[in-house]
Amino acid sequence: MFFDEARIYVKAGDGGAGMSHFRREKYVPRGGPDGGDGGKGGDVILVATPRVNTLVAFSRKQRFIAENGGRGGSSNKTGASAPDLRIEVPLGTVVRDAETGDLLADLTRPGQAVIVAKGGRGGRGNARFATSTNQAPRMAEKGEPGTARTLALELKLIADVGIVGVPNAGKSTLLSVVSNAKPKIAPYPFTTLEPNLGVVLVGDRDMVLADIPGLVEGAHLGVGLGHAFLRHVQRTRVLIHLLDGAAENPLADFNQVNAELALFDEKLAQKPQVVALNKMDLPEAQAKWPAVEAVLKERGYETMSISAAAQIRTQELMNRVAAILSALPEEAPEVAQTPVYSLGEDDLAFRITRGDDGSYHVTGERIERAAAMTYWELDESAERFQRILAALGITEALEKAGVQPGDTVYIGDFELEWGE
Repeated sequence: MFFDEARIYVKAGDGGAGMSHFRREKYVPRGGPDGGDGGKGGDVILVATPRVNTLVAFSRKQRFIAENGGRGGSSNKTGASAPDLRIEVPLGTVVRDAETGDLLADLTRPGQAVIVAKGGRGGRGNARFATSTNQAPRMAEKGEPGTARTLALELKLIADVGIVGVPNAGKSTLLSVVSNAKPKIAPYPFTTLEPNLGVVLVGDRDMVLADIPGLVEGAHLGVGLGHAFLRHVQRTRVLIHLLDGAAENPLADFNQVNAELALFDEKLAQKPQVVALNKMDLPEAQAKWPAVEAVLKERGYETMSISAAAQIRTQELMNRVAAILSALPEEAPEVAQTPVYSLGEDDLAFRITRGDDGSYHVTGERIERAAAMTYWELDESAERFQRILAALGITEALEKAGVQPGDTVYIGDFELEWGE
C-alpha cells in the first residue's frame, strides 16, 4: 500500500520554570535575588529528505512531543534549552494545519525544513524582576507552554513527466520499457493501484517519470482511484497522454481524462502534453490512427503513435518529451511558509462566557498562557497576574458581566475565586 496521507499530533516542549531564590553566603547578609531563568523548550521541525519515500512511518506513530526546557537554578544559572525534535518526511510533502486547512509548508528540496510547533520560552527567575523599588522580589515565572497542533501531511510525488490515461491504456508497460521501473502489469483495468516512478536517460539528461493510475469519469470527485492519485500529477511539468489504440473511441477517452484533470486542478489542463496512441502493433489501432491524428493536430496537440509492448517509437517519444522539458523555463524554487509566532490582536483577544453553575470562563491565547506561567503559591506572582488581567481589560469586562466577590472564575485550566 502506498502511504501518501497522514495526520500527526505535534507538541513543542514547554519552557523551563524560572527560580525564585536569594543569595545565601556567609558575611553577605543581603545577597539579593539570584534565581535563574528556565531554558527554552524544543521546537518540532519537519525536514525533507530523500531517505524516505512514503508517509508509512506515520501509520505506526502519530504523536511527536519535544522535550521541555530545564529549570533555572540559583546563582543566576539558566536552565538548559531542550534539543529540537526533527521529523523526517519525504520530498514533496505538503504540510497543513489539520484544523484550519492553512498551508504551512511545501517541502520539495533536500534539507528544506519548517518549524511546525514552537517551543515555549523559559520562565524568568526572580533576579529579572528586581527593581529599585522592589529589590527582593519573591516571584518568578513558570515556562511558557509549547505550541501543539494536529497536522495533515500529503505527499505529492516529484516527477518531471506524468503518464496519464484511462485504465489499461498501457501506462505501466511504457514505464517498464523506457525505465528501470518494474510495475505490476496485467491486461485488465486498475492493475496499477499506486503510482510508480522510473528514471529515463536521454543522452546526458535524466528524467523522472510517474505512472499515474488510470483515470475514469468522476475521478476529480474521488470516483475509482481519482482523488487518491490525481494530486501526484500536479508537480509534473510535462504529461504523456497515452491513448488505448484498442479502445472503442480513443478520442472520447482523451476528452474524458482531460476533463477530469481540469476539474481537479485547472492548471493541469495547461501543462504541455504529448498525446500518444498506444498498441500500434494491433490492426485496430493502425486503422484508427489517421482519424485520431487529424483531430488532435487540429486541436494543436503534438501527437505520436507507439507500441509500448513492441517497443515501437518509444525512444522517439522519450526524446520528444526530453526536448519539451529542456525548453521549459526554470521553475521558481518553492519556499516553505514557516509559521510566524507573534503577539498580534488574536493573541490579545479574550472571551467571557457563563457556566450553568454561575461560574465565569475566560478564554484567550494570551491570558491562558499567562495563567500557565504563574506561580500561584507566590503572592507577588499572583498579584502580577492580577495586573495582567487589568492591562488586558479582562477585569473590567468581568465586572461588567456581573462578577461578584466569591464567584468562581476559570481561566484555561485554572480555577480562581474572585475577590475585591
